Amino acid sequence: MDTTLNSKTLLLSKRGMKELKKSIANLEHDLQRERNNLRELDRTTGHDERFDRIEKLALLEGIEAELSDKKMILSTAKLLPTKRARLQVAIGSVVDLIDQQGRLFRYTIVDSLEANPSDGRISIASPLGQSLLGKTARDVIEWSTGLRANRLQLVRIM
Repeated sequence: MDTTLNSKTLLLSKRGMKELKKSIANLEHDLQRERNNLRELDRTTGHDERFDRIEKLALLEGIEAELSDKKMILSTAKLLPTKRARLQVAIGSVVDLIDQQGRLFRYTIVDSLEANPSDGRISIASPLGQSLLGKTARDVIEWSTGLRANRLQLVRIM
């Protein structure tokens, strides 16, 4: 299953979109701060300051590149559709799973860009994410990570 509407559109949750916009704002702030620092260095003429200037230019270049990448992602990003069938797991689905010991796990299926397993957001490209796609409630999900086989039961799709 394709994770995007087309090859140019990236589907993000509201949270993912908010985090991306916040990251861009932070980078823009960092960029402005580093440009100001560079202007201050331009007023000095010492030998050591020239090395500092080179370091600042490299830092500035890195921030500009990251900012450009994130703005490109934002320009192609769209919010996940709000109305989708909750009968099968798809990108944007929130799923409740139970392991063999009866422990409950809740995950949101997201694009790799906003995946953070410790925060309950798993990538559609991960072994578990791929195993969940298209499944329905009460299905048993099995996947392996190396030598270890894993098994969970899908109890609810939201």
